[in-house]
Amino acid sequence: MVREWWRNAPLERRRTVRLVAVSAVAGVVAAAGAVGASGPWESGQRRAERDRAAAGAARAADGHTGPVPPTAPPVLAAIGGRATAQEPTRDGLAAVLEPLLKDAALGSDHSAAVYDAATGQQLYGSAQDTAYTPASTIKPATAAAALAALGPDHRIDTTVVAGGDGIVLVGGGDPTLTAHPAKAGPQQAASLQALAEAAARRLKERGTDRTKVAYDASLYSGPAVHTIGPNENLAPVSALMTDEGRLDDSDHGPAARTADPAGDAARKFAEMLGEQGIKVEGEVTQGTAGAKAERLASVSSPPLGALVERALTNSDNDIAEALARQTALASGQPASFEGAAKAVTERLGKLGLPGVHVADGSGLDRADQASAGFLAQLLVRAADPAHPELRPVLTGLPVAGFSGTLSGRYADEEAGRGTVRAKTGTLTGVNTLAGTAVSADGRLLTFAFMASGTSDADAAQRALDRMATAVAACGCRG
Repeated sequence: MVREWWRNAPLERRRTVRLVAVSAVAGVVAAAGAVGASGPWESGQRRAERDRAAAGAARAADGHTGPVPPTAPPVLAAIGGRATAQEPTRDGLAAVLEPLLKDAALGSDHSAAVYDAATGQQLYGSAQDTAYTPASTIKPATAAAALAALGPDHRIDTTVVAGGDGIVLVGGGDPTLTAHPAKAGPQQAASLQALAEAAARRLKERGTDRTKVAYDASLYSGPAVHTIGPNENLAPVSALMTDEGRLDDSDHGPAARTADPAGDAARKFAEMLGEQGIKVEGEVTQGTAGAKAERLASVSSPPLGALVERALTNSDNDIAEALARQTALASGQPASFEGAAKAVTERLGKLGLPGVHVADGSGLDRADQASAGFLAQLLVRAADPAHPELRPVLTGLPVAGFSGTLSGRYADEEAGRGTVRAKTGTLTGVNTLAGTAVSADGRLLTFAFMASGTSDADAAQRALDRMATAVAACGCRG
């Protein structure tokens, strides 16, 4: 049936379907190459996306339903530094990008940088060293610092310890700890219910069915509320919270937030203990766990690599701020906004990436400053075979037209669908895009485009998407 449709379809329609199919497969293959040095595909984060894209491309191309095997060795080789595809020239890239940079939608100030992922060489730049507010494109920098400090396999524990008069729930800084029924998946969130069940079992083993409950969120310090104030994009930053302090069942995007994430988590924990037959005496109180307190139970977050992927795919502010504070803890800095900013900056410097001013982990603070050159070089470093620990920075990038904050974009940019992966950034008057693109010749490139003083966010985003698509669509050797 599909084969008959293919034979009878108009030529232009077949060309369009073939183009979409090739784009999807190329994007899948490029991403697979990016993660190859560090283990399973994207820590399991988007295995379904890979399978759907590959199978859909196969059906569109020839009527078969099986996945398409990798067919682009040059793309895979680009990550390992053995690229055979020709890299674009500066003149070639300038010919396609400079007309697009004149788009009025990009506002009063804008910049661009394109690098070759295999060689690390800059291929194009326009005001590439000028620092602008990056908005959420600072998140890959936060993620890289955390991965460098802790490694992609690190997990964050939430524990229950014995207190002087009962038990203490101790937050370790996992914002994804969930009070909802646990969702099945390879990177399942830590469950508060499972923690309550384990704690109840230990208490019963110790011969008691009643206890007092306190909670300890002292691992983090300094102000909990971001400088932008309470809002639906970020809960107060706490070492103890469930479901990122959300007051609904959503797992990403804006949502009403609790003003007391630690207290709410502890009270929910006490309620769950009651359901396990443990009577909680008195009110839940704030306390401090002793340094040598006996651990009774614990649950662990998904690996840090998976948290990075989730933070980048969904532009998750809460996870990003947690990554920054975990970096501070690993670096001996106070786990505050200020300490985290200092720790992230120092880690980036050790990666050979100076010249950025970090004010927070999420990019909500307009005091963050980064250049297009910095952002593009950061992604080169994430692709470097010498730094496999940074690979989740690449694999977490949204796929154009498929996932995360790019799932609703690139509808009119077919050459970019599947071949562009990028982190978006949006604040009032600020629009940015930083990511990777597979060129028409199969070369993996990194890019960053920044626009400041924009007045129409949708128009600015379309202009940025056209630029990323232009990089993906051209050989650019003229």
